[in-house]
Amino acid sequence: MGASSAVSLLLAGPAYAAGSVQLPDPSGITLFSLGIAGLLIGRHFAGKRRD
Repeated sequence: MGASSAVSLLLAGPAYAAGSVQLPDPSGITLFSLGIAGLLIGRHFAGKRRD
């Protein structure tokens, strides 16, 4: 690790975060749909044969 990397790690701090943005919670159907889509995509790629 170089000296500049060490200095960067020591001086690293959080960004200015005084104002926060409130994000709405996702609905249950959205989370369910994303889970089903991930399951289908994962099964699709897992089912492909490797030659």
